[in-house]
This record gives sequence, structure tokens and C-alpha cells, in this order.
Amino acid sequence: MRGLLIGLFLALAIAGASAKEASRVMLLQATAYTSSVRETDRTPFVTATGARTRLGVLAVSPDLLRILPYGTQVRLRDLGSVYGRGRGQFDYLFQGRVFVVADVMHPRMREKVDVWLPDRATALRFGRRMVQLEVVAYPRR
Repeated sequence: MRGLLIGLFLALAIAGASAKEASRVMLLQATAYTSSVRETDRTPFVTATGARTRLGVLAVSPDLLRILPYGTQVRLRDLGSVYGRGRGQFDYLFQGRVFVVADVMHPRMREKVDVWLPDRATALRFGRRMVQLEVVAYPRR
């Protein structure tokens, strides 16, 4: 009986660990933003956390803040436009870079991320894309 209980607990622990790992990768719609007043508030170079904007800053929609709180470190992979074109076109911006959740999008947005880019032309070329978001580390509490 004791062996059965240990086996059951071990199976549940393994199932829980694999479920946790599976939840660390998400497919989300992404857009890009820059530090212009037309795209942000009165302080275009300051994020919601008070950090300075830079390549590697990620804004998430308010509903994702529960899953990806400020300070969460993630990696992104470009899966192409929402229509399936241009897969990997922006991977040069993503490869080897760890993004940090440091900003929040407008409250009307749901299940989306916004990548900060230094210039408007690149942000417009980025458009609306699908990205694979992989959580690297959650902030310490």
C-alpha cells in the first residue's frame, strides 16, 4: 500500500511539473511600439515600472499581467504575420535576447504583447505578428 501511495505521489508530481512547463510557452499576437507621444502617454521614454525604454522591453495586455507579472523574463520567436507570412523575419531582433515585462498596454487589449522598437519604420514593418513566448524566469517575490 505504501509503495502504491509513493508511486501515486510521484506520478502526480511529474504530471504537475510537466503541466507547469507546458504553461511556460504561449502563442500570442504581437505588435510593436516606439517612444512617441502618439503611441504612449506623457512620458514616452518611461515604462509603467519606471524603467527606461530600450530594446528588450515588452509590454503585455492587462489580462496577461496575472500570468506574466512585471519583471518576468521571456524569449520570443517570430512565427510570422497573423496571415502566416514572413516567418522568422524579425528573429534577428529576438535571437539571444531576453525580454523583460516592464510595461502594460491599453486596457482594451487582450492576450497581446507589444515589443518596444527604436524606430517607427521598423515598428510599422513589424505589423501584427504571431510570436512564441517562452518564460525564462519569473520575478522573485
